[in-house]
Amino acid sequence: SHNPAGYNGLKLCRAGAAPVAHDTGLSVIRDRALGDDHPQAAAPGGHRELDLTDAYVAHARALVDTRALAGLRVAVDAGNGMAGMIIPRVLDGLGVDLWGLHLELDGTFPHHPADPLDAANLADLQAQVRAAPVDVGLAFDGDADRVVCVDEHGRVVAPSLIGAIIAERVLSRRPGATVAHNAICSRTVAETIERCGGTAVCTPVGHSLIKAAMRDTGALFGAEHSGHYYFHEHFDADSGVVATLVLLEALGRAGGSVSALVAPVDRYVASGEINRGVVDPDAAMQRVATAFAGQGAIDRLDGLTVSATRWWLNLRRSNTEPLLRLNVEGDDADTMASVRDRVLALVDT
Repeated sequence: SHNPAGYNGLKLCRAGAAPVAHDTGLSVIRDRALGDDHPQAAAPGGHRELDLTDAYVAHARALVDTRALAGLRVAVDAGNGMAGMIIPRVLDGLGVDLWGLHLELDGTFPHHPADPLDAANLADLQAQVRAAPVDVGLAFDGDADRVVCVDEHGRVVAPSLIGAIIAERVLSRRPGATVAHNAICSRTVAETIERCGGTAVCTPVGHSLIKAAMRDTGALFGAEHSGHYYFHEHFDADSGVVATLVLLEALGRAGGSVSALVAPVDRYVASGEINRGVVDPDAAMQRVATAFAGQGAIDRLDGLTVSATRWWLNLRRSNTEPLLRLNVEGDDADTMASVRDRVLALVDT
């Protein structure tokens, strides 16, 4: 979805938008594609050509009180991806003043890659937000299942903070509900869920895993640190479009700025994800586990997580490369940096 030009593909799912993952059919498809035995189907297949845009727009709008959006000034950088086709339709007629950037569908991505997690790809949006001015800026990946927000000053808002705001909104409607978040989300997400009377469920990183957890627990919402937001009322699937509507509804109801909206949940300092190439990932993780033994609670849900009062760290293996991925969060910059540097020294040994 956020790959460079030259990549293409289809997102496959089963009935009810259930994911097709390695253990739910994808490995079978791979093996058949790579093998020599390609059995013929018992009957020929068929297809239908449908334009579901109007139905999709109506469905997405029905999940929020669209009246709250009136008067908002919104900048959108679609990155020449699918958001350019759908976001103007979703916001049309709602009283939103829309500044659109790179709305034309173009798989060569002539302006910048459609990867909003790369700060370099947010420069156009940040410039537009500062020049207009507008209330909020939103950047999407190629298939619009992820969204990243910048505030009214053009400053990037960590996706975890947006996850906390959306969780707060969901729980205001359904007190006591379950909300899922992955192991790399900021501590503020679980704290917000619990403060609002919800039940927080932590999952490993990965869209198929958080979707499965939502189905298993009945969670109404799920957040990932990467800007993926999942909604039970949207088939437990991730949608940058639905997340946009819920965020704009929260902003409209608050009647203030994005920076003011997120200030109560912006409590920690994060390292961001740091990748390290290693010859023996398991040995490196064991060195870290040994060094931090007794300094915090140990969790193995997704790699190695150590949680202390003023910081936490997560170190996990890449599924595709000889890499370790490190995330650290602390109460302040010095605490975060101290833990980060200590872990990296152990990994690099």
